[in-house]
Amino acid sequence: MEPAPLAESLARLDALISKHGLDRDELLDPDDLAQRTALPAETVRSLLVGGRPPDETVNDRVRSRVRTLAAARLASTKRRMADLAAELHDELGVSEMWARSVCDGKKVPNIELLHALVRFFGVEGEAFFTLPADDALSRELQKVLGEIENDPVVALMDQYGVRSTDLRMHGSVPRRQLERLLEGVFRSVAPEPEDGGESR
Repeated sequence: MEPAPLAESLARLDALISKHGLDRDELLDPDDLAQRTALPAETVRSLLVGGRPPDETVNDRVRSRVRTLAAARLASTKRRMADLAAELHDELGVSEMWARSVCDGKKVPNIELLHALVRFFGVEGEAFFTLPADDALSRELQKVLGEIENDPVVALMDQYGVRSTDLRMHGSVPRRQLERLLEGVFRSVAPEPEDGGESR
């Protein structure tokens, strides 16, 4: 499924942020979005303020995003490129030299290997590697929209006409505190579970 245009995703997000008094900087943190999309943070920052996507080929995108994911994997596991190449060799059956070239962004994986890299890195389909930057970012923002629209706290606040900005202005209640407060309210009104699940 094609992602919605980035401008549309941003407009919907801004409307929800305004309606519910959410923290735009937290929801649209460029560094977090860059990590989630394997896009450069500067590209994400530019796109969030209406900049144009970089002029790059599909091969450029694939090489860059595989390289970014490989670097993130190495940073999180404190391992060396040789270890990652050996792991790819064992799992995918490619030579370690080829695996290293792909992870360094020097070679473009073929379709079969790209499909295997989807599983290896745990990303959503080949489109993760091939979509233009604006579409890749919009696809991620669609997930953020879904999280907000399906958030029971936001739904409850909406139901009772509560805006977190009002709470911050009048009572200095940040969102996490609000969630704990609501959890306490729910516990106080929810029926107590009966022993053994039997009715008395």
